[in-house]
Amino acid sequence: MAASATPGGAAARIVIENCAIATVDANDTEYASGYVVVAGNTIESIGAGKAPEGLENVVRRVDGTGHLATPGLVNTHHHFYQWITRGLATDHNLFNWLVALYPTWARIDEEMVRAAAQGSLGMMARGGVTTAMDHHYVYPQGSGDLSGAIIGAAREMGVRFTLARGSMDRSEKDGGLPPDFAVETLEGALAATEETVKKHHDASFGAMTQVAVAPCSPFSVSTELMKQGAELARRLGVRLHTHGSETVEEEKFCHELFGLGPTDYFASTGWLGEDVWMAHCVHMNDSDIEAFARTGTGVAHCPSSNARLAAGIARVPDMLAAGVPVGLGVDGTASNEAGELHTELRNALLINRLGAHKEAALNARQALRLGTYGGAQVLGRASQIGSLEAGKLADLVLWKIDGIGHSSIADPVTAIVFGAAAPVTLSLVNGEPVVENGRLLHVDEDAIARVTRDEAQRLARIAAGS
Repeated sequence: MAASATPGGAAARIVIENCAIATVDANDTEYASGYVVVAGNTIESIGAGKAPEGLENVVRRVDGTGHLATPGLVNTHHHFYQWITRGLATDHNLFNWLVALYPTWARIDEEMVRAAAQGSLGMMARGGVTTAMDHHYVYPQGSGDLSGAIIGAAREMGVRFTLARGSMDRSEKDGGLPPDFAVETLEGALAATEETVKKHHDASFGAMTQVAVAPCSPFSVSTELMKQGAELARRLGVRLHTHGSETVEEEKFCHELFGLGPTDYFASTGWLGEDVWMAHCVHMNDSDIEAFARTGTGVAHCPSSNARLAAGIARVPDMLAAGVPVGLGVDGTASNEAGELHTELRNALLINRLGAHKEAALNARQALRLGTYGGAQVLGRASQIGSLEAGKLADLVLWKIDGIGHSSIADPVTAIVFGAAAPVTLSLVNGEPVVENGRLLHVDEDAIARVTRDEAQRLARIAAGS
């Protein structure tokens, strides 16, 4: 039973005991053996030892022996639709990869997007993600209600969700990469984005669905769309998201087209601020990092995708030292076929140690913070999620660490970051179980596997006949 309410109307409680706990609070408080009490959709209490005696309306007790409890993982950058184009263009850099795949992506429709969202969300939820986001920016003419399909899939899965409603208005005829029929007009993109915000965005504390304004990238949208998109987001009181400084080719493009580097271009269009987060930010110099730190602009670090597309190694240790908010992102699964965020904890640590800071780049607890509290920061929800603290929303994960993959690693946090992907025994979102013993509770995984395969094959046939 979930921790919603008892028949008498009082908040039901779930009690989790006997587990190691990494709270990821401001002091990185940890307990070798402790408890978490969930009441309704919030964390009521947390601490060392046994839970308080005499708790009323306890509907479930969980023995967490052999487990580590952490905040649920927060994904800060993704493209769900790419689930049905995985395994293609595997030896391409970013620009060549986009050129190869845009003609296929331009043929997506509502059924394909719904299936792809189910696959993407399912894989993340099974791996400990409790808050997901999707930057969807491909809206081919006549393709149906793509935003509604994505939001519906997240609601069905039971995860907390941010839709970054993307857009593109710079097509091939304007020097961009997408086919002409796969982009929107400036006016159409702004109108559709505003409609999506008004229809779906929930600004409340425990919101399950939020919407951000998210033109795709400097090389696929006009300067006017960037400027008016920022104005729209601030008028509506929502956050802003886009790609930034992903490759050296992007930096060259910005200098040639705008006479500015990416960060200066973003500043000129109103795209720096505490309500903004950018994906990738691989090629940042000292002044770029300082500008992000000064303005509170966040970063979605996507280590696996950056490696897959040979984009480079983002300067995450330098960003963190400067005070830049940094979270983790899966990125689209056509550039990270695994589609799992918990593997990004490990990859963020390992890949950053190949950079200038070597073994001092990141440690296990910094990696865990990137995937939890850091993600909550860049999504603007750090007061609600991202750490296990009384009064915060009950989004948490129990990782099994007494099995063959982890039992000989003494430190629990080291076990889940340095070790293999740990099994998820229980994942709660808003106090409701969404995963138990590694299986999704609200959807049929086997059915999702079949439908995503079928939709991937249908898209491939359509693209081949175009």
